[in-house]
Amino acid sequence: MALMTWNTSYSVGVKTLDSQHTVLFDILNDLHAAMLKGQAQTMTGPLLRKLVEYTRTHFAAEESMLTASRYPGLAEHRKKHADLIKQVEDYASRFERGEITLNLHLMNFLRDWLTNHIQKVDREYGPWLNKQGIS
Repeated sequence: MALMTWNTSYSVGVKTLDSQHTVLFDILNDLHAAMLKGQAQTMTGPLLRKLVEYTRTHFAAEESMLTASRYPGLAEHRKKHADLIKQVEDYASRFERGEITLNLHLMNFLRDWLTNHIQKVDREYGPWLNKQGIS
C-alpha cells in the first residue's frame, strides 16, 4: 500500500512541476515500501540521498521558473526551500551516522513535509505562473 497517492488536490496547475512532484511521491513510496518489507536498513540510505538530490533538482527548476516569471514571493519561497532541504539533509545525515532509523515518525514527517509544501506553499505560485502563460 502506497504512503501517498497522487491526485488533483496536489496539482499546482503547472504540468512540469506536477510531474516532478509525482517523482517525489514515488521516492517516498519507495521508502515506505522498504520499511514495510523490512528492507529499511539497506534501502533507506540510498533512497534518502535520492530524495535529497531530487528535491534539490526540483527546487532549482521551480525557482528558475519563478525567477523567469518575476514571481513576487520568490525570496520567501526560496527561504522555505532552503529550510526544507536542511531538514531532509539533517535526517539523511543522522540516518547515515546511525542516530535514527527509518520509522513511522520519519515517514510521517516526510509525507507531511511534502503535502504541506505542495498544497500550501507551492499552490500560491500556480495562478501567478498560469497568468504568465506557464501551465
